[in-house]
Amino acid sequence: MMRNQQGSAAAQVVWILTGIVVMVVALLLLKDLRPRPPVTFKTPYQAVLLTNGTAYFGKLDGYGTSRPVLKEVYYIVSQTNPETKQTNNVLVRRGKELHEPGDMHLNPNQILCVEDVGPNSKWRS
Repeated sequence: MMRNQQGSAAAQVVWILTGIVVMVVALLLLKDLRPRPPVTFKTPYQAVLLTNGTAYFGKLDGYGTSRPVLKEVYYIVSQTNPETKQTNNVLVRRGKELHEPGDMHLNPNQILCVEDVGPNSKWRS
């Protein structure tokens, strides 16, 4: 009889510990599912580097949410002078392409890095 009570007590301890582990995991998952306020930046323009290696510049709204949007979008085009073989980087405003794009709605999982563009940056001059 004593052995049966010890087995029953051990089973209860296992169930209690399992319940605690399940509650801790559930709390951690719920913490990550809560909507967070968007990140605010110190300057009006940001540089956004995507996981595919492309970089865009513009006004980023909603960073840190599930729906970030980049407005007034620019990107860099490298041009090589055929005579001198020198490469020159030119900043181009997005929107003049054939499909005339507007705001860029980004997949937050594809954003690798975001940085403020300094107020004295050469790209805004």
